[in-house]
Amino acid sequence: MSIKFNVQGIGNPQDANAPKKFYARPISSGEITLEDLASDISHASSINEADVMAVLYSLVREIPRNLSHGYIVRLGGLGSFRLGTGSLGSDTAEEVTAANIHRKRVLFHNGKRIKNALSSLTFQKNES
Repeated sequence: MSIKFNVQGIGNPQDANAPKKFYARPISSGEITLEDLASDISHASSINEADVMAVLYSLVREIPRNLSHGYIVRLGGLGSFRLGTGSLGSDTAEEVTAANIHRKRVLFHNGKRIKNALSSLTFQKNES
């Protein structure tokens, strides 16, 4: 099944007089919640939904806990999570302190299963 996309015109923020360029933007098909995933997983296995939810809630709790301890969290074919930062530059290494860090974020790197899924995607322009 193809993923639908809209076309969006975006102006150049550095040059208000420049003509807009047009970009493809995927259209979301909706949301899948943790509860939906638990239900789907339980139907595809011999594990009941409550046990699947318990495992998923534990995963949601453990990923940030391990990231906050400096670990990279690898989830097999799904991918890995790691901490990323943005910091201000200094003229010398001695001047760099924790105060230079101004942004913290979580970086996700696709695993093999997601890369394979992405490589087989097809797209269709939304005509409505």
